[in-house]
Amino acid sequence: MKHTFIDQYSHKESLLHKIDPRIKVISFLVFILFVISTPKDSFLKFGLYGVLIIGLILFSKISPWSIFKRSLVVIPFTLMIFLFIPFFKEGVVMGTFFLGPLRLEVTYEGLQILGNSLAKAYLSVLCMILLISSTKFSHLLKAVERLGLPKVMLLILSFMYRYIFVIYEEFLKMWQVKEARSVGGSRLFQIKALANMVGTLFIRTYERAENVYLAMCARGFDGNIRTIDNFQLRRGDVFFLLIMILSLMSVRLV
Repeated sequence: MKHTFIDQYSHKESLLHKIDPRIKVISFLVFILFVISTPKDSFLKFGLYGVLIIGLILFSKISPWSIFKRSLVVIPFTLMIFLFIPFFKEGVVMGTFFLGPLRLEVTYEGLQILGNSLAKAYLSVLCMILLISSTKFSHLLKAVERLGLPKVMLLILSFMYRYIFVIYEEFLKMWQVKEARSVGGSRLFQIKALANMVGTLFIRTYERAENVYLAMCARGFDGNIRTIDNFQLRRGDVFFLLIMILSLMSVRLV
């Protein structure tokens, strides 16, 4: 099973891909901090942040359409969280809607908070997608380890990325077997079959985790993430970080 969804564009040859992963993590985290700390009525600054992130996407030689498609996955969840803010935030009423006996009033302050929340969430998502797309996942884990992230979290992320595709492939095989041995059936039968599949998959996952752990202990694994490439801080990396900080400060001073 191919599992290059995250690392699909991490092997491209661009200046952004060559930046030290530690510098990229710091730069994009600073970008997110600037975005989320921007006042709610500064929509011009959000537009400039968007121009900056689009410039970085073009700079990375990654297809903007592919990043846009990945970012669309988050939009429904963001809307579910913030969609009701305009109806419950007190302020200047811009319109009234009736949902049966229920009267809903849309306020200007609520719409402002909704736009502010959506802009911050979407810009942050674009930033993280660009970071993950332009960096090998193993290098990204090693970078955050060097920056002080606890090893327990790193190991969880590493094993999740490595074996989630194996578990998914195992589930697909079980589903194909179920479809081949059962034709039709009531909805209750399908639910029972799915519940049994989930239980079996959990047991197989637990057994596989035990076997992997014993194999790693037998090979002397000490909890450290090792990669063939070693990180070396260069002048270009520091220059990139300075350019990012100066650009963000310039937007903030607009």
